[in-house]
Amino acid sequence: MQRQNIKNVQKGKFGYLKAQRKKQMLLTAILYAAPLLLFFTGLWQTGTRKNLFTMIAIVGCLPACKWTVNLVMLFLQKPISKELYETIQKHEGTLVTAYEMTVTAYEKNTPIAAIAICGNEVIGYTQDEKADTAFVEKHITNILQKNHFYGVHVKIIKDLKKFTERMDQLNKRSEELKKGIKFVPDETYPDLSREELMCHTILAISL
Repeated sequence: MQRQNIKNVQKGKFGYLKAQRKKQMLLTAILYAAPLLLFFTGLWQTGTRKNLFTMIAIVGCLPACKWTVNLVMLFLQKPISKELYETIQKHEGTLVTAYEMTVTAYEKNTPIAAIAICGNEVIGYTQDEKADTAFVEKHITNILQKNHFYGVHVKIIKDLKKFTERMDQLNKRSEELKKGIKFVPDETYPDLSREELMCHTILAISL
């Protein structure tokens, strides 16, 4: 596996969470540094905290607070190990895959270590033993249907061996599973296949 530039790891790729943590930590630090600099500049020039610089600094902290919340959310997510990634990657074949995501919903969030897509079949692997798989399966299905992907079957699996075995089965039946599915390329993403668009849609509702 080639070493990835930590700054260019895209959502859905292995290493995304660690890359985003570093990126947002830096950005959050910068966003806090700017108002702090204003505050101490005003304090140095006027000798008191009651000045215009302090007011601007307080307002300037709002974006930093927002990014702090995002950063906390990232640290609540658990990146997958390199060993797990390489184990799953060996079974990718021609499947469209994505890694390290947390599927969001109003009711609850569900961490998904990996998903694989072939035709109308969407399978996912979660390491969270407490995950409500029935809920997230229904949620993903509804989102895909709302985006005009009909007839999809979503299955979230908690057993790694069963997940990789299912990936192998999808690869063997790839032509059969894709046969007869009509697809018109999306105007916004004309270069993406149907499976890639489905993956893009799932990533859009994921952290």
